[in-house]
Amino acid sequence: MAQNETIDPPAQADPEPPRQRALLPLLLVANSALLAVYMGVGSILLPTQIAEIDPENKVAVLGVIGGISAVFATAFNPIAGALSDRSGRRNPWILGGALASLAALAFLGYATTALVVGIGWCLVQATMNVYQAAVTAIVPDRVPVARRGTASALVGLGLPIGGTVGVLIASSTAEHLTTGYLVFGAIVAGSALLLTTLCRDVPRTGPAPAPVSKRAQLAAFLSALANHDFRWAFIGRALMVLGYFSVVGYQLYILDDHISLPDGLTPPAAMAVLTPVSMIAMALSTVVGGMLSDRWDRRKVFVGVSAALAGLVMVVPVISPTWTGMLVFSALNGLAFGCFMAVDTALVTLVLPRAEDAARDMGVLNIANAGPQIIAPFVASAVVTALGGYTPLFLVGGALSLIGALAILPIRSVR
Repeated sequence: MAQNETIDPPAQADPEPPRQRALLPLLLVANSALLAVYMGVGSILLPTQIAEIDPENKVAVLGVIGGISAVFATAFNPIAGALSDRSGRRNPWILGGALASLAALAFLGYATTALVVGIGWCLVQATMNVYQAAVTAIVPDRVPVARRGTASALVGLGLPIGGTVGVLIASSTAEHLTTGYLVFGAIVAGSALLLTTLCRDVPRTGPAPAPVSKRAQLAAFLSALANHDFRWAFIGRALMVLGYFSVVGYQLYILDDHISLPDGLTPPAAMAVLTPVSMIAMALSTVVGGMLSDRWDRRKVFVGVSAALAGLVMVVPVISPTWTGMLVFSALNGLAFGCFMAVDTALVTLVLPRAEDAARDMGVLNIANAGPQIIAPFVASAVVTALGGYTPLFLVGGALSLIGALAILPIRSVR
C-alpha cells in the first residue's frame, strides 16, 4: 500500500447515527479523564506520597518508580490495542480498563512503602493504557480523514482540561492521598461508563482474522516501524515527549528545591497556579493549530515549529529561576506542546500503514509516548544528581525537543 493511501471503514460514508453524534464530546471527556490521572496523580499525588515516605531520596525513588512503571505502560498499550483490533470492538476494553484502574488507584491510595507505591503505580499504568489504547483508536476508526485535524484538536483539549482539573483536584487532596486517589478512579470509571453507554460500538464486519504464528504476530506488530514516514513520526514524538517529561515530571520538586517562590506559596499551590496557565495556552494552541492545519492542509510546519519552540522555552527558567520565570515558561511551553500534540496526532493518522490495524499501529506509536517515560525519570534523576541541580535538566530537555523538531523533516507523504 502506498504511504499516503488511507482506507476508511465503510461505516464512515453513512449518515452519522444519532447515538454517534456525541462521539467527539464523549471522546473529549474520556481523554480529559485520562490526562487528569496522568497529570494530577503523576505530577502531585505520587511525588507527594514518595516525599512523605522517603524525603531524603525522593528524586531517585521517583525516578526508579517512574521508569519501571513506564515499562508497563509501554507494553500494555500496543498489546491492548492489538487485542481490541482482533476483537473488533473498543467499548469492552475501555470499560474494563477504567474499572481496573479504579481498583489500582484505590490500592495505591493505601500504600505506605516505596515498594508498594511502585507496585500500585505499575498497576495504574498498565490498566490506564488498556483504556487509552482503545480510546485512541476511535479517531482513525470513525472519523473521516478531512475532519481528523479538527477531531484531533477537540480530543487534544483533554490535555488542558484534564490536566487543569487533575492538578486542581490533586493539589486540594495532597494532604488526603487516599481520598485523592479514589476521586481520580471515580472520574475514569465515570467517563468510561458515559462513552460506552451513550456511544455504541462499531464492530468490524467480515470474517475473523486467520490464526497466525507467534513469530508472524511479532513481525506484524513491528511492521509499522518499517514504514518510512511512520518511523520518523515515531522518532519525532519520542524525542519531544522525552524532553517534555524529563522536566515536567519533576516540576513539584523543581518548585520546592530550585525556584524562589513568593512567601506563603507552597509547591502544590504553585502547581495549581502554573497548570491552568499552561493549560489555557495549550487549549488555545490545540484548537488553533488543529483547525489551521486542516484549513491549510499542512501538518509538518505546525509540528516542527511547535517542537522547536518547546525546546527553546526551556532556557527561560535557566535565565530566570523565579516565580515570574516559571509563569512565562508555563505559558510558552503550553502553547508549544498543545499545538504539537494536536497536529502531530492528525499527522500520525495520515501515515498509518494499514487502516484495519489502526489500534495496533496507534499502540505502537504510543510507545513513543510511554517509552520515553521509561528513560525520562532515570535521565532526570541522573542529570540532577550528577550535574548538580535542575538547570542542566532544563538544557537537556530543551535539546531533546529541538532534535525532535528536526525528525519531522524526512516525512514525505504529508505536507
